[in-house]
Amino acid sequence: MATQHELIDQIPGLRRYARALTGDAWAADDLVQDTLERACSKWRLWRVGSDLRAWLFTLMHNLFISQWRHQMRHAADAATADVPEPVAPEMPLDLTLDLQRCLMRLPPEQRAVLLMVTLEDLSYAEVARICGVPVGTVMSRLSRARSRLQVLLDGAAHTPMPAPGTTVPLRRLK
Repeated sequence: MATQHELIDQIPGLRRYARALTGDAWAADDLVQDTLERACSKWRLWRVGSDLRAWLFTLMHNLFISQWRHQMRHAADAATADVPEPVAPEMPLDLTLDLQRCLMRLPPEQRAVLLMVTLEDLSYAEVARICGVPVGTVMSRLSRARSRLQVLLDGAAHTPMPAPGTTVPLRRLK
């Protein structure tokens, strides 16, 4: 059985992943808190001997997607309310590339896979298990995310940074 220390040891990775997913420190802390609450309430579902890290990332991934879908549903229902595109935290204007802003412009499914593989160094099989999709889907999402990120980064290198607090609309790339 996992000890309290093993659970606590996973928090930095969860915070890193949540921060990259949400692009906001407060939202990331809320997501980590929700994940840990869910883990405590569902602790009996964790199988002794299985990968605690992967189980926690699965909980976080599912919570994030559920929250994102809920926001999109409410945005569609509220015809008068505009839901702004997620905005990356403010960065110094002298930076040539704003990686966080470009990451936030990726679709959530692609961003999640990219971050788990690159930031958390999870295998394709682990990511597939966390996301509940086949390994081929993970590879496809990762490939699309890398390609899209490259296009966004190339565009960011040639365009000036927007003023803090403004959002840049997402263009559809073919």
